[in-house]
Amino acid sequence: MQFTFADSLPADAALVASIANKGAMPDGIEPVLAEGAKRGRFKGSAGQLVEGFVERGGKVVRVALAGAGEPGAKDRRANLEKAGAALAAKFLTSGESSIALDLSGSDLSAEEAAAVLLGLRLRAWRWDEYRTTQKDAEKVSLKAVVTVGAPDGTDSAWERESALADGVEFTKELVTLPANILYPESFVERCRKALDGTGIEITVLDDAEMEKLGMGALLGVGQGSSRPSRILAMRWNGGKTDDKPTLFVGKGVTFDSGGISIKPGAGMEDMKWDMGGAGAVAGAMVALARRKAKANVIGVCGLVENMPDGNAQRPGDVVTTMSGQTVEVINTDAEGRLVLADALHWAQEEYKPAAVIDLATLTGAMLISLGNEQAGVFSNDDTLAERLLAAGTTSGDKVWRMPIGPAYDKLIDSPIADMKNVGPREAGSITAAQFLKRFIKNGTPWAHLDIAGMAWSNKPGATWGKGATGYGVRLLDQYVRDVLEG
Repeated sequence: MQFTFADSLPADAALVASIANKGAMPDGIEPVLAEGAKRGRFKGSAGQLVEGFVERGGKVVRVALAGAGEPGAKDRRANLEKAGAALAAKFLTSGESSIALDLSGSDLSAEEAAAVLLGLRLRAWRWDEYRTTQKDAEKVSLKAVVTVGAPDGTDSAWERESALADGVEFTKELVTLPANILYPESFVERCRKALDGTGIEITVLDDAEMEKLGMGALLGVGQGSSRPSRILAMRWNGGKTDDKPTLFVGKGVTFDSGGISIKPGAGMEDMKWDMGGAGAVAGAMVALARRKAKANVIGVCGLVENMPDGNAQRPGDVVTTMSGQTVEVINTDAEGRLVLADALHWAQEEYKPAAVIDLATLTGAMLISLGNEQAGVFSNDDTLAERLLAAGTTSGDKVWRMPIGPAYDKLIDSPIADMKNVGPREAGSITAAQFLKRFIKNGTPWAHLDIAGMAWSNKPGATWGKGATGYGVRLLDQYVRDVLEG
């Protein structure tokens, strides 16, 4: 979708939208439209929308009002995004090809105006590549947004938010793609293409290199697939030369059948998005590079496919990780932590980070705990955890802190190896985090984000349609803004 700015409404504007605060009408709205909105119970609540038709300059114009809630609300930014998103949801397939967003006379700041545009763009994203029988009324018609009367500085604020939207959309694309299209090798190539010309340094490890490094845990997960595994590292050096980098690590299981511990058939197709953590890391790197973030950040993705052929690892196998620690594989469907174990250790050895944040669609138990409202964060560092909580509140990618501790750690001790890859049924998300903690070097601040309930949605949300949400990109980007650039 094309976004432009203008000083006045285009002469051919057929659809004009304005933002309305709660209990107020924008300046210049015709009395008939204001009365119609009132009778339609439009109050200007966040995300509420009303439309009507008026005569302007001798022609009929379609006019929409999108509610932004109270001007001084704590969640003002989120409410403005909802206003923009409501416009996209309403008019994406309406037959209208463009929206003229009229902000003349509004009290919005440049950042607030950009928030409206961000919500509109994010909600407008759809993946129709494989649809061949759509009727015209089902196809996306909206192609352009021209913003009129925007406050000074909106164009530069939008430049930053547009880069963020690039990252979120890239993550949505990766998470949406089916496993016959997206697998470890093609994941790498799509990242290369998305990051081409940004200045990001890319490193890729293949099976032979990982075997030489001793990554028995990650390779064990992928050995049942005909698709080779990969480690992908993306390095952005935008900060000071002597600043240690911050490390983002993502679980990238491009399809998870469960392996020998095969999943039930019902719903198994959803496991194409078991690479949501790696998708979020890749999208965050796109956003940071395109907005030229003043920070040193490295994104690492452990990429595998978990399949149950005759070469697949078995329950009861013992694997040796790159760290030298051994793992008894009790359940081959608890594979994500095995992938992360080697990816985390390698990345720490290679880059000596200041802090580590990993993201993974790791456990079904996280859904039982927090549903689809927020991700769980587990951390060995209170400051890091609080910063992620704050970034989640600001960005809308919300997180809730969960406990870890020695009592839970004992639940994954193995009688024949250093640890087993699953504990008992209770505290399933916590024992998974405890497993990962064993691969974090002493003194390194670390946080684990279990995003199992957040990467995909079976119903539309505030700024996404049904399907991939792009969760995690905004959280990581906001963390960089607050902590590394702030």
